[in-house]
Amino acid sequence: MIRVAVVDDEPLVRTGLRVILESADDINVVLASASVGAVENIRSSGVDVLLLDIRMPVFDGMAVLRRIVHGPTPPAVAMLTGFGLEEYVEEALRAGAAGFLMKTAAPEQLIHAVRTLAAGGRVLVPEATGPVIAGYLASGPDSEAARRVRLLSPRELQVLAQLGAGHNNRDIATRLHLAHGTVKDHVSSILAKLGGLNRVQAAVVADRARLLRPGKGKP
Repeated sequence: MIRVAVVDDEPLVRTGLRVILESADDINVVLASASVGAVENIRSSGVDVLLLDIRMPVFDGMAVLRRIVHGPTPPAVAMLTGFGLEEYVEEALRAGAAGFLMKTAAPEQLIHAVRTLAAGGRVLVPEATGPVIAGYLASGPDSEAARRVRLLSPRELQVLAQLGAGHNNRDIATRLHLAHGTVKDHVSSILAKLGGLNRVQAAVVADRARLLRPGKGKP
């Protein structure tokens, strides 16, 4: 079962998301709460995926995100938004978010997104982030990111590019014709060489280092 937490200050939103997600046989919403006390509750619940409102009173969603991703075994986090908050996209990605979801997303889209997040992928809904992400990836290479990826072997660069494109370990293994265990070893080595980052932060480095251009990361 995929264990999910929903943190949103609107009770109706929390209830609606719980009903939608628990209609899937493999998803269990173990926590649905407002922002107050969210960090402690999430950590004690041992969830796999966190759906987090990006703007809440008292304790903002970005503040929850920063505290969660620095804890032990953090969940994959997708920020929830119901309106244009494009200025937060880059900040949230750099802080460790795995992507963005619209609160108005179709039920099947929400369920698919949770499964993708649990498998180590990223979710960037075009309606919420398309123009911002396009501009972000179109910017020039980041010198710090380029310096970091120079520490990687050619095969690790391929794996990082696939990771940056949102593929999970099993998909990367298939695409690069590698054993699943070998991919896990490569990912662990990549995260360590990049400075102890998590998968989402490593994916951002791949973006900034321009590894996601056509032709990059192919076997």
